[in-house]
Amino acid sequence: MTPRISALISAFGVLAGLMLLVLAVREYGSGASALWFGAASVIFLSASYTLVRDVRRLRTGPAD
Repeated sequence: MTPRISALISAFGVLAGLMLLVLAVREYGSGASALWFGAASVIFLSASYTLVRDVRRLRTGPAD
């Protein structure tokens, strides 16, 4: 049950990272620093990596 919860939390992290990335792109378009875009990209990519890792762990099954 714990890997499922971890994957669910990771999915919400990807959603939050995507919303932050969209916000950073909009702010960059209106003249904000490119640092916002870079930070949001790193956050989104790390959340995506975590989700992929958790899904792979779910697909392999329990390690008994």
